[in-house]
Amino acid sequence: MAFHVEGLVAIVVFYLAILAVGIWAAWKTKNTGSEGDRSEAIIVGGRDIGLLVGGFTMTATWVGGGYINGTAEAVYVPGYGLAWAQAPIGYSLSLILGGLFFAKPMRSKGYVTMLDPFQQLYGKRMGGLLFIPALMGEMFWAAAIFSALGATISVIIDINVNISVIISALIATMYTLVGGLYSVAYTDVVQLFCIFLGLWISVPFAMSHPAVTDIGITAVRPVYQARWLGSINSLDIYTWLDNFFLLTLGGIPWQAYFQRVLSSSSATYAQVLSFLAAFGCIVMAIPAVLIGAIGASTAWNQTDYGVPDPKSKKEADMILPIVLQYLCPVYISFFGLGAVSAAVMSSADSSILSASSMFARNIYQLSFRQNASDREIVWVMRITVLLFGASATAMALLASSVYGLWYLSSDLVYIIIFPQLLCVLFIKGTNTYGAIAGYLFGLVLRITGGEPYLYLQPLIFYPGWYQDDNNLYIQRFPFKTLAMLTSFFTNVIVSYLAKYLFESGTLPPKLDFLDAVVARYSREHMDKATLVKSDNIVLNELAPVNPRHSLTLSSTFTNKEAFNYVDSSPELSNTEDN
Repeated sequence: MAFHVEGLVAIVVFYLAILAVGIWAAWKTKNTGSEGDRSEAIIVGGRDIGLLVGGFTMTATWVGGGYINGTAEAVYVPGYGLAWAQAPIGYSLSLILGGLFFAKPMRSKGYVTMLDPFQQLYGKRMGGLLFIPALMGEMFWAAAIFSALGATISVIIDINVNISVIISALIATMYTLVGGLYSVAYTDVVQLFCIFLGLWISVPFAMSHPAVTDIGITAVRPVYQARWLGSINSLDIYTWLDNFFLLTLGGIPWQAYFQRVLSSSSATYAQVLSFLAAFGCIVMAIPAVLIGAIGASTAWNQTDYGVPDPKSKKEADMILPIVLQYLCPVYISFFGLGAVSAAVMSSADSSILSASSMFARNIYQLSFRQNASDREIVWVMRITVLLFGASATAMALLASSVYGLWYLSSDLVYIIIFPQLLCVLFIKGTNTYGAIAGYLFGLVLRITGGEPYLYLQPLIFYPGWYQDDNNLYIQRFPFKTLAMLTSFFTNVIVSYLAKYLFESGTLPPKLDFLDAVVARYSREHMDKATLVKSDNIVLNELAPVNPRHSLTLSSTFTNKEAFNYVDSSPELSNTEDN
């Protein structure tokens, strides 16, 4: 395949435009945040992200390279089809559930990252443990989509995969470094527009190619392969449900999602953003579904691609760029390539920023340097953006099973973090002992269930398992959801058991080595939002407090909105008058 100068020029122009928007956003908002709150401004955008930009950036976070390419691949692959393209519906329902039940309590309490409530309730040790699967999910996701982008670009313009990965990573890391969430959000607006326009422009040209049969015909009867609507066998129904719950419930506890929720100007806006993004995910999946259907309806021997077809060459995962390359005019395929690279960058920058935010705040500041200045936290974030960006790039270039690692880490987010989030927000009385027990039980059950993508053989064989042609053991039983439920109930049961044993005197207080029960309600473990509600504190004693996020562990969880409400309360006014 010849080197395409026009394609290279198109990609360079697009990347420079994205970089320019990111730098402009950083310059436009460089003075956002007070002197002591610049780090929070970088993480949550000063909590003034509006509906338009917020809706775009939340949608773009989900509509990434894996979302677009994966949806097209699922529709194209014989034996799967549209019935197994679960991401559009699963992630949309995830956003709806997040908006209904999780966005409001998280935003109304003024948290800065997803890990804040865990460290507030369970302590910094547990926050550090939960950071591990959260970091793995974000980093392996970024690495996987960088890898996909390199392969996509190499298909269409025939340049070295490694060069395309490195340049894409540099662009995404650079504007994330200079502008934080503001740059990510504003570039997401441009990227989402490019994705929508690029893919929709490509669809009519691909459909009208002489080698493509009407997709309405191939949807209901096989022509070149099995019909692209697909079907679900009775033996696979539990696997389908397990994957669906993983996408729907496991799609909630991600820092990339809560970063947008916490950046909104109010709790109500946070909910509306989630609903807008759910609608956006469905709309953006339509052209990917159509491209997958077009791939399944094409006589590839009548195109320049030749024989055998993509699935026989094991290139089914690249069906979207292949359709753009061989079924569309040259200038259209280059425009579609810009759309795909936009999809990748819009997810990669979010993952890098999310990982950096959690490390700088929840690990560096809260666990090691509680008195760190705001300037210090900002520099830690910048350094970790570079480190995490470089790490994701290295994994994309060197790891042979990046997608397998991401599948496993996303499972851990579902199995470990989701039940912990349920407990910390909605189950009163859970404590650190239950959280650690639930964490370990969920981790053990997931690892012992095996992972075919990593050639990890199972230690526990659930009902319905079988061995495939590659001698890998496949579990049909929904063991991931079983592990998630086990983690949840273990947390609740162990928490209440520990609470009963200590409060009844069965165990002496000195054995409460985590200070999770006996010392839980001591003054040092109470945040100021709780103290405001206490009857033994006069409100004007708290009025002058400036809730800086860099002073102490307890003040880190201060709800600014609560303080603003107290300052304007009639009780406070009466007290001051007296």
